[in-house]
Amino acid sequence: MYEPIRSPSVHTPADDADFPHRSREEELDIQLAGHLAALLAVTDELGLGAAGDRIAEQVARLRGAPPARHAGLTDAAPTDLHRRAHALAGRALLVAASRADTTVAILAAIRMDAHTAALAGPAPSGQLVGAH
Repeated sequence: MYEPIRSPSVHTPADDADFPHRSREEELDIQLAGHLAALLAVTDELGLGAAGDRIAEQVARLRGAPPARHAGLTDAAPTDLHRRAHALAGRALLVAASRADTTVAILAAIRMDAHTAALAGPAPSGQLVGAH
């Protein structure tokens, strides 16, 4: 009564596909390198050379090649740049924590603290930032 289907169903998974598959770890590495590269661009724009060098080392480790350093300026206010850098460091921290990369997690947390302190302004003399 009905003719049998001779072609494979569109709902059949294509296990023998020709495109490359990435593991979860590889996807997280790519995402983390992207967040760090964006943080590096803002850090370079703020003129924080030593911090930028540490971030660049981690981008190079994740990508296998040194990153391009930020060359252009956005003419954004320093407070806007610090806010952007804080947000990017937070994203990097989340991804680093999910892939258990302690080195990057510590670096991101340090950068978040530095940008928080920069946004808070100078500490009153004789007191440490964050001390109670």
